[in-house]
Amino acid sequence: MSDTDVQPPRLPAAPPAATPPRSTTSAEQLPQDRYLNRELSWLDFNARVLALAEDTSEPLLERAKFLAIFASNLDEFYMVRVAGLKRRAEAGLAVRSADGLTPNEQLALIAKRTQDLAVRHAQVFLDQVRPSLLAEGIAIIGWADLDHAERQRLSGYFQDQVFPVLTPLAVDPAHPFPYISGLSLNLAVTVKDSETGGEHFARVKVPDNVNRFVRVTRSAGTVERRTAASREPDGSTGVNLDAFLPMEDLIAAHLDQLFPGMNVVEHHSFRITRNADFEVDEDRDEDLLQALERELARRRFGSPVRLEVSDDMTEHMLELLLRELDVDPNDVIQVPGLLDLSCLWQVYGVDRPALKDAPYVPATPSAFGERETPRNVFAALREGDVLVHHPYDSFSTSVQRFIEQAAADPQVLAIKQTLYRTSGDSPIVNALIDAAEAGKQVVALVEIKARFDEQANIRWARQLEQAGVHVVYGLIGLKTHCKTCLVVRREGSTIRRYCHIGTGNYNPKTARLYEDVGLLTAAPEIGADLTDLFNSLTGYSRKANYRNLLVAPSSVRAGIIERIRRETELAAQGLPGRIRLKCNAIVDEQIIDALYRASQAGVPVEIVVRGICGLKPGVPGMSENIEVRSILGRFLEHSRVLHFQAQDQWWIGSADMMHRNLDRRVEVMAQVKDPKLCEQLEVVFDSALHPSTRCWVLQPDGGWRAQPEPNSDGPVDQVRDHQEFLMRLRRPDRQ
Repeated sequence: MSDTDVQPPRLPAAPPAATPPRSTTSAEQLPQDRYLNRELSWLDFNARVLALAEDTSEPLLERAKFLAIFASNLDEFYMVRVAGLKRRAEAGLAVRSADGLTPNEQLALIAKRTQDLAVRHAQVFLDQVRPSLLAEGIAIIGWADLDHAERQRLSGYFQDQVFPVLTPLAVDPAHPFPYISGLSLNLAVTVKDSETGGEHFARVKVPDNVNRFVRVTRSAGTVERRTAASREPDGSTGVNLDAFLPMEDLIAAHLDQLFPGMNVVEHHSFRITRNADFEVDEDRDEDLLQALERELARRRFGSPVRLEVSDDMTEHMLELLLRELDVDPNDVIQVPGLLDLSCLWQVYGVDRPALKDAPYVPATPSAFGERETPRNVFAALREGDVLVHHPYDSFSTSVQRFIEQAAADPQVLAIKQTLYRTSGDSPIVNALIDAAEAGKQVVALVEIKARFDEQANIRWARQLEQAGVHVVYGLIGLKTHCKTCLVVRREGSTIRRYCHIGTGNYNPKTARLYEDVGLLTAAPEIGADLTDLFNSLTGYSRKANYRNLLVAPSSVRAGIIERIRRETELAAQGLPGRIRLKCNAIVDEQIIDALYRASQAGVPVEIVVRGICGLKPGVPGMSENIEVRSILGRFLEHSRVLHFQAQDQWWIGSADMMHRNLDRRVEVMAQVKDPKLCEQLEVVFDSALHPSTRCWVLQPDGGWRAQPEPNSDGPVDQVRDHQEFLMRLRRPDRQ
C-alpha cells in the first residue's frame, strides 16, 4: 500500500446527522426496559472472541490462540460473576438486575447460552482449527493415532515421568469422595474387581504442574495415515511434524498400571469450576496482608459453580459426580472433544511464524526519539506534554524509561506510584527498589486485592518493603485501580513534579498486547493534584475535590454526567455537540440515562466498547442518536477515552462506566489539553468509527451484527482493520 493509504482520517466538518431534539428528557419518561443484561452482554463479548477463532482470514495459530482466550475468559466469568449470582440466589436475595431479572432467571439464561457457546467452541476446534493445523504439520493426536514404536517410547516416558506423580483415589466406605480442586482436569474411572465382580469409582487427577500436551516428533506420512481419516494416505514425505498428545490420553492408556488386578470399565474427563470470589473483612482485620492470605487459602475450597464433562460420559457416571460434588444439574456443560482448550496456548508456542501475526516493533515517541543516548525524559516534558499510545508506542522507551531515569537521577527526591498489576520480572518494581536503595523517598501503593494477582502482589509488596520502599495497601473498602506515577525532582532552587496518568497497568508484557493511552506531563496543576491524591492514599486526608482531575469514588460519575449535560446544553445553543466514549464496559445506569437524554436532545453519541454494554442504541424516541460498536483484534482494546466536542474536552483514565469502578475503586481521569495530543486521540476515534472499519455493531434488541458482513460481496480493500491502520501509521519510516 502507498503512504496515502495510512493518512489519518479527517474529522468531519460537522457531527453526524442527528434526529431532531425531542421534549422527552426526564428520567420518568425513559422506558423501564431500557437496559441490557450485563451477564448476557459479557457472554456476547466472549462470542465475539470466538468469532475471531472462526475467522479464516486470521493466521491459523492466532485462531488457536483465540480459542484459548475464550476458554480462559469463561473460566473467570464462572469463578466470579456466576459465583456471585449463585451466592445471591442461595442467600434468598431477590435483587433484580437492571433489566429486571432475578439471580435465578439470569443463571438459567447463562446456563443455556454457555452450553450453546461451549458446543460451538468445541466444534470450531474439532471441525476447523484442528484439521487446518494438521494440514500445516501440527497434529493434535490421540493414543489410537500412535504407531507401535511411538507407543513404546511414550510408555517409557509415562513410567519414568508421569506414573510416580499420579495418585489414584478410590471411593468406598473407607475412602470418602476426594476433594476436587478448581480448574483441575480429572479422569473419572470405573474399575471392576476381577475376583468379586464388584465395580468401584476412582478419580485420577491429571497433573497440573506439567505441560498438558506431550510432544511427539513424527513424519508427515504417519500423521496422515493415522489422523486424516477423510483423506487417502499418500505415503511419508519425510517431513517431521509437531504432534501433541494430551496428557489425559497418555494416562488413560495406562490406567491398568494404576489399578493392577482390576479391569477398567470406563473413564471420562471432567473439570470443576469453583467460586473464586471472596471478600476481606477490612474492618475486622488489622493486618490486611494476613487477612488476604487467609482468604486466598480458602479460595480453593469454594463451592462448585460449573461442572464440565466429556460428552461421552455415561449417565450413571454423571449422576455420581453430581451427587458427590453437590453440583446443580443446570451447571453441567457437556463438551465434545478436549476439555479446557486454554491448553492451546502450548500449541501457539510452536515456532511457526508463518502461522502467526507478523511481529510488530513499537515505535519510540518522537519526543523521546532515539539518539546516540536516550533523550532525557524530564527535559522532553519541560518542553510539553507527551501522549503515549501502547502498544503502538513503546512502553519500555517511554513510561518505563520515565521511571527508570527517575530512579537513577540524583536530582530526583521522591517517586510515588500505584501498582495494580505488573509482570513477573518487573523492571518497574526493580527501578523502585533501586531508587529506595539510592536514598530516594519511594512510596508504592500495591493493590493486593487485584483479583487473581493477589499472590503476586503480596510477593511484590514484601520485596519492596525489604528494600526500604514505603508500601501502602490502599484505602479500606476500596481498590486502588488508578494508574499514576509522581516524580519529585529538584531543579536548582525549585522543586518540579513530573507525572504519568494512564489507562493501563505498569506491566511491560501486557503493554505489548493491550491497547492503552497515557499522559506524561510536567504541568504544575496536575502535579499538585497527584500530590493531594497520594496524600489521601497514604495518610488520613479526606480530600474529595481536585483542580484538574476526576477521582472516583467522589467525582468521576458526577463529572461525566455533568459534561454530558453540558454538551446537551451547548448543542441546544447551536454548537456542534457530539459525545464519543471509548471504554471496556458501560453498565452504570446513571451514565446510560444521561446518554439517553443527550440522544433525545439530538446529540450524536458514539461509543466504542470492547466488552459489556448495558445500553440499547437506536431505539426510536430514546436512543436513535446513539451508535455502539465493538472492536476486537490482535491487541486487547483497553483504553478509556472521552470526548465532548462542543466543550472541546478530551479525558483519559482508568475508570470504566461500571458501579465497581465509580463506587468501590480509586480511579483517576485526566484532561488532555494540548491540541497536538488531542489530534492524536482524534485519529484513534476517527479510525475506530470509520464506516468501513471491521467491527461489531450493537442492535436495539441487544444483538451484535458484524460490520462489514462476513463473506459479503464488497471489495476486500474497502474493509479497514483499525489496529492494522494504527500500526502502519507508526511505521518507523513515518516518524
